[in-house]
Amino acid sequence: MLDQNKTPLFSGLRSHWEGAPLSGHVPGHKFGTVFPEEARGYFRDILKLDATEITGMDDLHDPEGMIDKAQCLASDLYGSDETFFLVNGSTVGNLAMILATCKRGSKVLVQRNCHKSVLNGLELAGADPVFLPCKVDDNFGVAVSVDVSSLYKALETIEGITAVVLTNPNYYGVAIDLESIVQTVHSYDIPVLVDEAHGAHFLLGEPFPKTAMSSGADVVVHSAHKTLPAMTMGSWLHVQGKRVKKERVFHYLKMLQSSSPSYPLMASLDLARYYLASLSQREKQAIVEDIKGIHQELKKVKGVEVVTPSDSHLLVDPLKLTLRSTRGLSGFALSSLLEKEGLFVELADPKNVLIILPLAVNEKKHDMIEGIVRAVSKGTEAGLEKEQNTLPPFPAKISGLSIPFSEQADYQRVKCPIEEAIGEVAAEAIVPYPPGIPLLFNGEKITSSTVEYIKALQHIGARFQASEAFKSNYIYIYKKIKE
Repeated sequence: MLDQNKTPLFSGLRSHWEGAPLSGHVPGHKFGTVFPEEARGYFRDILKLDATEITGMDDLHDPEGMIDKAQCLASDLYGSDETFFLVNGSTVGNLAMILATCKRGSKVLVQRNCHKSVLNGLELAGADPVFLPCKVDDNFGVAVSVDVSSLYKALETIEGITAVVLTNPNYYGVAIDLESIVQTVHSYDIPVLVDEAHGAHFLLGEPFPKTAMSSGADVVVHSAHKTLPAMTMGSWLHVQGKRVKKERVFHYLKMLQSSSPSYPLMASLDLARYYLASLSQREKQAIVEDIKGIHQELKKVKGVEVVTPSDSHLLVDPLKLTLRSTRGLSGFALSSLLEKEGLFVELADPKNVLIILPLAVNEKKHDMIEGIVRAVSKGTEAGLEKEQNTLPPFPAKISGLSIPFSEQADYQRVKCPIEEAIGEVAAEAIVPYPPGIPLLFNGEKITSSTVEYIKALQHIGARFQASEAFKSNYIYIYKKIKE
């Protein structure tokens, strides 16, 4: 194993700055000397590291020096054949792994509660997604994992599958053991691509879920900025085995990623890897015990509960804390109350709020718990919006697009009132954000349950990524172009 105490990329940037360099190159802020005065104090130190591809600084798209060493350290830690730094988030990793694996017109099995970037990648590749239904946990009330029996049925009955794309864990940190699934898929000589964006820290072992890499997945994408101390957008893509050519992955990453990657962001990836590698067993145990203490304190808070799965086979990331009002407040209403107390949560849904805890002993835990107590108390007094009992309207059976990507150009996009769109085919994606899982994707048939769920989310204040028309209660649908 390589020396995980080294930080070649960060150390190289620091050494360069300490040499008092004169900038005759981009970026234009010249190590922070050219910058608005009112903001300089906030940016001063980070801009010292904001270099570019000059002598000694290496090149993300042709790494031979400190970037190459930093990527090798990450690969060594995760046990991959190769690890690539991502400066455009896990999104670019999902796009690259799909483009490198899936051919135009090929079939790809994908679990339906995937992130929008997975579906965008399939559209770019021109592949035909075959949606796998998801298990919905009774307690959470959200889709948690792929329906394994449907996956196996699809492998047996559908020809021409070029890849299986799984999301594990889901946004709430709920995961399943992938090892037997990966082995089964591999028995058909099909690669397994895993969006493990929220599981970059699973390497720590129990009580954290098992990693997709150790389960044998061919390509795994991690968001190091979600639970590790990397800057926003800092992510990794790991490749192992021979089913996916790493040269193809690198080819698409060079196409998709900026030719001027952020050096502070890449340095933060180097440091995030170092932070994870340097956590001792004693420190990990202190974090776990601290989280247990938070759960114990929350049990004493009247009006709120910690949500756990009803299925004992499901694993939950300890860093993900899902809370629900026991007095019927919707997740959106509870989120709003928490924000008034200074606590900003990761997301809200009709029933729950999600809080992501730090991978460290939480110095602010008492402030967090006190804020929750005050919010719940004020919510009881206010009698705010009640929770909704609708479930995500994902198909319960294996399904596909009603109009494939390859044929959508033959149709025109027409505006239609949402209530009148039942039975039509969506010509736009409707994406509650967060978590960024499309309720509808272009080419999917619009069902009554989908419309019902959209209306329920609108009623209780969910945010959507959609067209301007959607804000006026319209949706774009496909209609055949008249000849």
